[in-house]
Amino acid sequence: MTEGNFVDFVKIYAQSGNGGAGSTHLHREKFIEKGGPDGGDGGRGGNVILRGSANLWTLFHLKFNKHTRAGHGGSGSKNTSTGADGEDKYIEVPLGTIVRDAETNEIILEITENGEEKILLKGGMGGLGNWHFRTSTNQTPRFSQPGMPGLENWFLLELKVLADVGLVGFPNAGKSTLLSVITSAKPKIADYPFTTLKPNLGIVAYRNFQSFVVADIPGIIEGAAEGKGLGLRFLRHIERNSILLFLVPADSADISKEYHILLNELKLHNPELLDKNRLLAISKSDMLDDELKSEIEATLPNDLPHLFISSLANKGLTKLKDKLWSLLND
Repeated sequence: MTEGNFVDFVKIYAQSGNGGAGSTHLHREKFIEKGGPDGGDGGRGGNVILRGSANLWTLFHLKFNKHTRAGHGGSGSKNTSTGADGEDKYIEVPLGTIVRDAETNEIILEITENGEEKILLKGGMGGLGNWHFRTSTNQTPRFSQPGMPGLENWFLLELKVLADVGLVGFPNAGKSTLLSVITSAKPKIADYPFTTLKPNLGIVAYRNFQSFVVADIPGIIEGAAEGKGLGLRFLRHIERNSILLFLVPADSADISKEYHILLNELKLHNPELLDKNRLLAISKSDMLDDELKSEIEATLPNDLPHLFISSLANKGLTKLKDKLWSLLND
């Protein structure tokens, strides 16, 4: 999927169906001149329903299809026949989609499982026919209820990608290169910052036909939590990752400092991110000898597991997969 086709934020309009009107019919039949009321109820209006689909990775399909309207309920008829229910309308969304009220920004619901269905807007109730209003003193009521109107609103749909591992690092740290080597994903790779403008997902094939998903998040810069660089447009995608894989290049002036800057940006965005498992991968380490590695290790936090890898030289990648798998299954 190209970057232009990845849409993680869209505004849509939805309208549920009106309920059908109840009937005021009076029973008429040969040899029965004054039959009682037999008007049926109106059908309910159609619902607008969100349904999760594991086959979708983006909200792109809603970018040019922003209006959804459910069907109206049918009117009741004679012989206490109920009108037909309005047609429900389904909006399929990728897993990890959050729905907000466009006016209040309040979170209404979220979809996280394949096939999960949640009603976004309920259809209006159908009106009662005059059959319900007969009494001993009013045996031929000539009135019924109108159907209830449907609901309408504007909503904000926001996607937070669901992945097992999120790649976190400064621009041009080698995240896209790593993703392209350990998965079959083909992200854009270049030697300038902010090459990646949208999250990329890749599936890592592990032993015994097992696998896990890695997300390449666009590079973080200092001040990202306040909106600098790509700001909050990408930080929210990290919230759904089980493991945070910090990637810092070996030629960095201060690896430990870069790691703590990245960690601080995550903390400013959402302190709960610090509760996730963390792993530091020092990329481009094919240029390091054992002495330099020892010097770097002496500057790293003691409680942070780390690995030396090289995507281009294919060094340490098997060990990296093993470590990630172990963390995922602890």
